Amino acid sequence: MTRVGVVGATGYAGAELVRILSAHPGVKLTVLTSRRHIGERFDTIYPALAGRVDLICEKYDADSLSDATDLVFTALPHQLPMEIVPALLKRGNKVVDLSADFRFRDPDSYEKHYQPHTARGLLQQAVYGLSEVYFDDIQGADLVGNPGCYPTSALLPLIPLVKKDLLDPATLIVDAKSGVSGAGRSPSVTTLYSEVSESFKPYKVAAHRHNPEMDEVLSREAGTRVQTTFVPHLVPMSRGMQTTIYAGCTTTNRREDFHDCLQSFYNGKAFIRIRKDGSPPDTLHVRGTNYCDIGIQVDKPSNRLILMSAIDNLVKGAAGQAVQNMNIMLGLDETTGLTQMPYPL
Repeated sequence: MTRVGVVGATGYAGAELVRILSAHPGVKLTVLTSRRHIGERFDTIYPALAGRVDLICEKYDADSLSDATDLVFTALPHQLPMEIVPALLKRGNKVVDLSADFRFRDPDSYEKHYQPHTARGLLQQAVYGLSEVYFDDIQGADLVGNPGCYPTSALLPLIPLVKKDLLDPATLIVDAKSGVSGAGRSPSVTTLYSEVSESFKPYKVAAHRHNPEMDEVLSREAGTRVQTTFVPHLVPMSRGMQTTIYAGCTTTNRREDFHDCLQSFYNGKAFIRIRKDGSPPDTLHVRGTNYCDIGIQVDKPSNRLILMSAIDNLVKGAAGQAVQNMNIMLGLDETTGLTQMPYPL
């Protein structure tokens, strides 16, 4: 039984990790850390897990954490993981990091959009944890940089088509909407109920930090520089992410060709569900699950491909994909602990 710990367990992504891991048959949850809730039982912070998780939240200590775990999830804001991950790796832990600190291969790109990186040497060692695309690399990894929620929702439908040159990467527009939990649990005026309710708005237009993450991965897969136009939006719901992508068609504008490409690429991948009839996916249908639902349409008069994806931003966009990556790293079936049935309503 693999022993696992969650650093930053009381944020939204951390709590989702605890929820999933507490029912995982192949691991034992041994350590939870928190900066704000030291000494408190986890189920008093999240009463939904009463009777399931009675661990006490601890102050982070590298030695005691490493002694009690084999694999660690770091669910912390960027800049913090780069300070602690090197020590965990040296102590023999495997690490799945949910921040942006180990998602980039190019340290200069990371530093341009975040801050100076104090563990630059690990960026080439870290594997980008888009589970269905980089499965083979993740299998042998000690450090996985878990993708952001917006990049997950955009890259999963795009990468197979980019690799087959079925769309023009110079024309990519990514229009995405996220539930408020994507902003994290720290208090903010912009996420107060009275600010969010009855509101629907774009934010960080052409300036969101997930944009360069998407562009780096797409450029690598396309073999040429890709710069997407990315516009995120905040919608008044707690969780869920709907992404609509527009791109010019190249060698075909038959919807069936795009469907067949995606279906072939993701054949046997349990968490990718491609709509056969091209109908739009719905965040309701993936809520609380690790699924990514993809719909495909073609606007033939404009020769433009329209891709649509829906994920739960806290599961496939964060904790669920992190557990999927853990499963792959440990040689388990990648679906282990992640086969919750979606709610029909």
